[in-house]
Amino acid sequence: MSANRSALIDTKNKQLSSAANKAVDLRLARADQSGNGRLRRLVDMASSLMREAQVLARDKTFADESAKLQNIDVSKGIDFYGEVERFETALIKVALDQTEGNQARAAQLLGLRATTLNSKIKLYSIEY
Repeated sequence: MSANRSALIDTKNKQLSSAANKAVDLRLARADQSGNGRLRRLVDMASSLMREAQVLARDKTFADESAKLQNIDVSKGIDFYGEVERFETALIKVALDQTEGNQARAAQLLGLRATTLNSKIKLYSIEY
């Protein structure tokens, strides 16, 4: 009985080992096939997060500028042109940051002609 039992155990172990190897191969094959899709989804998610971060940064800039306007004491008088310059400078910097310094695209974002944007950059001595 022990020889018969030993042969039966060896056969079972070989079957289990073979089944385990097949399962591993299937898992690896599945990972290889879907790995590219997972990587694509990961890259898409990272891109989406970056766009969202840029939008949030832009919104924060606008909120900060708006808060500064609310803190102005009108009874003491306002330097209107100074405030306009400060606000325009902030908007231009945001647009230039968004377009990585491309003035033509920044002008398009701001709804300006490129020449107008360029003249404002020179006028306000904006460095980017």
